[in-house]
Amino acid sequence: MFVNISAIAPLRLLGVSLLVLGTISSQLVAADPASMLAVGKKAPDFSLKTLADKTVQLSEVAKEGPVVVVVLRGYPGYQCPICSRQVGGLISSAEKFSQKKANVILVYPGPAENLDRYAQEFIGSKEFPANFHFVLDPGYTFTNAYDLRWEAPRETAFPATLVLDRDLSIRYSLVSQTHGGRADVADVIAAIP
Repeated sequence: MFVNISAIAPLRLLGVSLLVLGTISSQLVAADPASMLAVGKKAPDFSLKTLADKTVQLSEVAKEGPVVVVVLRGYPGYQCPICSRQVGGLISSAEKFSQKKANVILVYPGPAENLDRYAQEFIGSKEFPANFHFVLDPGYTFTNAYDLRWEAPRETAFPATLVLDRDLSIRYSLVSQTHGGRADVADVIAAIP
């Protein structure tokens, strides 16, 4: 985040100006949630459970081929319609992911209490192909480890999409700091080796 210096009332003393600017800038600078998820870096390994209590470990899934990790917004007090549309688009392209021998892991974060119920509500009548894994992130363990926690009222996680090689190297990364700005399915498929 940048400080608009012209918006700060002119100060007469240079020393006071620098002190004020230093204080303001240190309060306004936020961590970049995409910094640790840049292309070329390695994604941290994780293990999360499905609604059926099956453990999905990223490094194990990656042994089968490339992995697409999609971080949804979870349940910030309502079901995110953009997440629902995004998941629908991914499911519609399931055959293209299969052709590239890619697995898709959908991460649904939120407070641990009632997360199962909200996740089931989100899934509704969606049917996931065999290479899709819908996992829960209760208490934001994964979200915090990936530096994707959106600390604001009625928020959970920054929506993100990663394409990973078998060795967990990041080939494609899109982290949105808004509700929109989601990865285009065609771009994700094109990034799969």
